[in-house]
Amino acid sequence: MQKLLSIIKNKYYLSLIIFFVWMLFLDRNDFVSQYEYRQKLSQIRKDQDYYKEEIIKVKKDVKELSTDPAQLEKFAREKYLMKRDGEDIFIIVPEDEEKKDK
Repeated sequence: MQKLLSIIKNKYYLSLIIFFVWMLFLDRNDFVSQYEYRQKLSQIRKDQDYYKEEIIKVKKDVKELSTDPAQLEKFAREKYLMKRDGEDIFIIVPEDEEKKDK
């Protein structure tokens, strides 16, 4: 008990304790905030990698579509449901997608 009291009376130990309490809980950049920032940064970097891969895929698709007319026609038929004159298009929707829409 006497030792604890002497530590508390020491101004250097007291200032050190106050400093650590301040840094742990009260500061704008406390340890909890730093952890959350690192988590957000990690998620943003994952998203960045995903979007870089998607950009590469889209550029590849654009290059294929601009050079190959057959690919362009296939893309138009699949994505935009375009058809040739005299053709009929039937869209088959799986049961799983029907349940999601309702």
